[in-house]
Amino acid sequence: MSYKLPNRKRLIRNLPHIWDVNDLIECIDSHKNKTAFKYFENGNLREMTYSQFLDMIKSVSAAIFKFGLEGKRIAVIGDTSPEWLATYVGTIAAGSIIIPMDKELALAEVEKFLTMVEADAVVYSSSFNEKFVTTVNTHPTLKYFIPIHADYDSSFSSKVIPFSDFIEVGKEEVEKGYKIKTVRNREVMCEMLFTSGTTGTSKCVMLCQKNIFAAVTSAVETVCFSPDDVVVSVLPVHHTYELMCLLAEMVYGITICINDSLRHVLKNFALFKPTGLVLVPLFLNTMYKKIWSEAERTGRTGLLKTGLKISRNLLKVGIDKRRVIFKSVLDAFGGNLDHIICGGAKLNPDLVECFENFGISVFEGFGITECSPLVAVTPYYARKVGSIGPAVPSCRMRIDPNGDKTPEGYNIGEIQVKGDNVMLGYYNNPEANADVFTDDGWFRTGDVGYLDKDGYAYITGRIKFVIVLENGKNVFPEEIEEYLETIDTISECCVIGRKAENSDEVILTAVIYPDFSKFAEGVGDDTIKESIRKSINAVNKKLPSFKQIKAVELRKSEFEKTTTKKIKRQLVK
Repeated sequence: MSYKLPNRKRLIRNLPHIWDVNDLIECIDSHKNKTAFKYFENGNLREMTYSQFLDMIKSVSAAIFKFGLEGKRIAVIGDTSPEWLATYVGTIAAGSIIIPMDKELALAEVEKFLTMVEADAVVYSSSFNEKFVTTVNTHPTLKYFIPIHADYDSSFSSKVIPFSDFIEVGKEEVEKGYKIKTVRNREVMCEMLFTSGTTGTSKCVMLCQKNIFAAVTSAVETVCFSPDDVVVSVLPVHHTYELMCLLAEMVYGITICINDSLRHVLKNFALFKPTGLVLVPLFLNTMYKKIWSEAERTGRTGLLKTGLKISRNLLKVGIDKRRVIFKSVLDAFGGNLDHIICGGAKLNPDLVECFENFGISVFEGFGITECSPLVAVTPYYARKVGSIGPAVPSCRMRIDPNGDKTPEGYNIGEIQVKGDNVMLGYYNNPEANADVFTDDGWFRTGDVGYLDKDGYAYITGRIKFVIVLENGKNVFPEEIEEYLETIDTISECCVIGRKAENSDEVILTAVIYPDFSKFAEGVGDDTIKESIRKSINAVNKKLPSFKQIKAVELRKSEFEKTTTKKIKRQLVK
């Protein structure tokens, strides 16, 4: 690196340890009339205080009790909103089980998962109003459908209770004296969420309050956010990474601004002027490209390069003028952006220096759904670029050596985790539980890496052939292959992730061995490829956008296989 990255002074924390949902509610209550959320509703900008948010949480909890849903399973799906978050907190506070769902899943997948976990109710945003019209009368377990913004006729179904009516019932119960109960057992399941997928490979993770709030407290204790921060929430709220960070932000009393569309991200940065962000590498790459494309568009590329050279030289003698020199760059992100936590996928270390050059510090973290999800984060006060940092306070990491070593002599192997953040297990899946835990109780992350002498972890690869997209989405190739194998012109297939040229973007690519008997003799490869491409396009319509095949490659021979006729993926190049 051209210069040593600066460390920040370690902060003295005066915030309480959050053991359970009651502690979280006390924190929310302590922030009183401070603005909790800024968000858009019907195109209008709204604000909600922490006091108002707490009232909503209490009303949700009381309504759950009134409608006989205490201890039951309640799903929530849709866009990030105060209602979504109040449902999450209020459900746990009521002693019920919350099930966050991915809004990008196809309706059939959503219905299947809701049946699998025997959900009793579902709260959903307006994008699911029309989708659930048939589900209301056909789903075998759901007793209540609670649209956040209802557009149904009141006589549509007795199962449908608009969210406004739901919390109105809760308010009445609160006025009658309903109180949120003290947590009886923080080690019983209170959350169920799916790791991935559209087929049998999907697993349902069971978390308890000990898991959730161990990760939340670790986040509060290890990152450089403060009560004075303003953040913009841009990642999907059902993802444990974003959700854990949002809960930690509530502990701080941070003002959370909710982005309404990926198309409006930069516009909303300008509006909300965030000081901190929680992102995945895709966003960092996009932001960095935006900086240089804008410089090129305005003819200021040379000026920007000169500014970088001057800034670096000044830093060498202890003078920091980055926020002055690069004011126009920072203004593109609202002008106040100071720090970013980045996780969800492996981060290119070069980006850390690139953003630091402009006065924005990036701190990489690592997590996995089964660990609620936080496992490690680069300390803001002791940075090592390229490392995901040491284990956070709630857990320990170890390496299960595979025989390889780094040039420095560190053992390389699977990263394993043990601690309060580690899940209870997979729901109704004893075989998967046996596979994912070691005999002495450590969780197998499936990631390969090493620990240095200071306990900092470095990830070098993955054991399994999960394709991790740049936006943090995990794609299991077997899931997509099951769809492709239904195409009669495909004999064998293997889905892999290809790096795009001159980019870190991962392209989902189907490597195909065609069934040549389905084509007329003498037909060229281009014709065969185009025919298969059209069939794959039809399959893509059944899949979420992040699982769709973007490129097709043909091969002339069968794949090399194991004795059990499984394709040797590691040999597919």
